[in-house]
Amino acid sequence: MTSPVYASPWSGPRLRWIAAAIVVLNGFFPALWILLTSLKTEAELVTRPITWIPRNPTLDNYVAAFTDQPLLKFLANSAAVAAISTVVTLIVSALAAYAIARLNLRHRQWILTAIVASSMFPLITLLVPIFETMRGLGLLNTYLALVLPYTVLSLPVCTLVLVSFFQSIPRDIENAAMIDGCTRLGALWRVVVPLAAPGVFTAGILSFVNAWDEFLLALSLNSNPSMRTLPVGITLYQTEFVFPWPVISAALVVAIVPIAILIAVFQERVVSGLTQGGLKG
Repeated sequence: MTSPVYASPWSGPRLRWIAAAIVVLNGFFPALWILLTSLKTEAELVTRPITWIPRNPTLDNYVAAFTDQPLLKFLANSAAVAAISTVVTLIVSALAAYAIARLNLRHRQWILTAIVASSMFPLITLLVPIFETMRGLGLLNTYLALVLPYTVLSLPVCTLVLVSFFQSIPRDIENAAMIDGCTRLGALWRVVVPLAAPGVFTAGILSFVNAWDEFLLALSLNSNPSMRTLPVGITLYQTEFVFPWPVISAALVVAIVPIAILIAVFQERVVSGLTQGGLKG
């Protein structure tokens, strides 16, 4: 007679559910706490014991977020910089990825290694060279001062994502397009890129989010108040003696909403791109 097998509560599906719950809590709790804080008054925020749910929810903090600082201008600047840098990044990374995936390049593996290595430098080590370059080009306090660095910083990751997708597309499809009269570039934009749509969307989301959230370069390269982006603009709500957490939280919620909408709209393509890219890479 065989003895019954003891099922540990920390194994199998139960453990996976616990791990998933921890990941979800770690990801969503800060955003939820910021949302709840944005609905509280200053008085309620400093009361003890802490109240998790606002007793008297108010939208005054959102009104203050838009009136105390030009939040709409910050949003417009961030949207313009992120959108332009994303488009340029996708164009350049698609060309680079196609060359690596399709052309018979010598030392292809070394090229990929160099791309990976170029993404490992901490941004703080690149700040002075980037600043001096932008100043030399006369681009400080312009959109290009941020678009160019953001494009360069996003290129390695986006190129690697697209390489894995382009390699999975059969060459016969491109050859058929070129036989029908397409040039190689025409086959890339009309055939390869549409077939690699999940990878393109994934690379685009990664590039957009990186540009939307970046703070150090935005602070250093654009000192003109009219050119400040959202991450830098949010820091202006605090003063020497006042730190209005509810108003800052309201501004942070406003900053999170566009990214949340973007992810929600393209969720299926992004998830497909991340999973397929991981399997093919």
